[in-house]
Amino acid sequence: MALLRCLLLLSIALPVLPVWAEEGDERNIDPWEPMNRRIFSFNETLDDYILLPAAKGYRYVMPDPAERGVTNFISNVYEFNSFFNSLLQGRPGNALQSAARFLVNTTVGLAGFIDVATEMGIEHSPADFGQTLYTWGVDSGPYLMLPVFGPHTVRSSAGYFVDTYTSIPGLIEDREWAYLFWTVEAVDLRANLIKADDLVTGDRYIFVRNAYLQRRQYFLTGEVQDSFTEQEKPDDYLEF
Repeated sequence: MALLRCLLLLSIALPVLPVWAEEGDERNIDPWEPMNRRIFSFNETLDDYILLPAAKGYRYVMPDPAERGVTNFISNVYEFNSFFNSLLQGRPGNALQSAARFLVNTTVGLAGFIDVATEMGIEHSPADFGQTLYTWGVDSGPYLMLPVFGPHTVRSSAGYFVDTYTSIPGLIEDREWAYLFWTVEAVDLRANLIKADDLVTGDRYIFVRNAYLQRRQYFLTGEVQDSFTEQEKPDDYLEF
């Protein structure tokens, strides 16, 4: 699911990040850039010919309220992951919030299609296994562009697959339902970001990489730094 555009556009407004340094030495976050660029090109082709047309068709046939309902339903399913990852991170308060949101939205919110929990003041506190690994002190490793699944670091890619196969769709025995859920998830996410495509400028690969890394930095730490190198603005990043 060429999520690379979706992920980058979620963080387009965030500032750029400084060089990733370890033990006082600058280290390139993207040592596998030639390979990553080839995979990026493959993902772009998939997006152009499969995911984007599907997303446009989805938006055309889906009324806005129904589309919001699908987005809410998908988000509610992943409250299950947020609950367990919050526990693993030693954040019981966040775990309780995720459990409360899942309970309220699954019942009163009609399986999560209506986000009643937010209206009740129960805030969304997302957590994933990549964040859990970060909390445990696991190094991010280099930037990695995955075929189909888009931009990651080595650590976040491991977390992504753990979350996928320990999510509710990943745990059920009905594989057809699980694959249908993941397909709808990819199309819905892409559809929500169609209008933002024109915001991508310059070298698309660098734009995608930097936007993903700054989004990830903000998700893990709640903050980003606005310094950058003079050689490329922006290009290299702080470890996360």
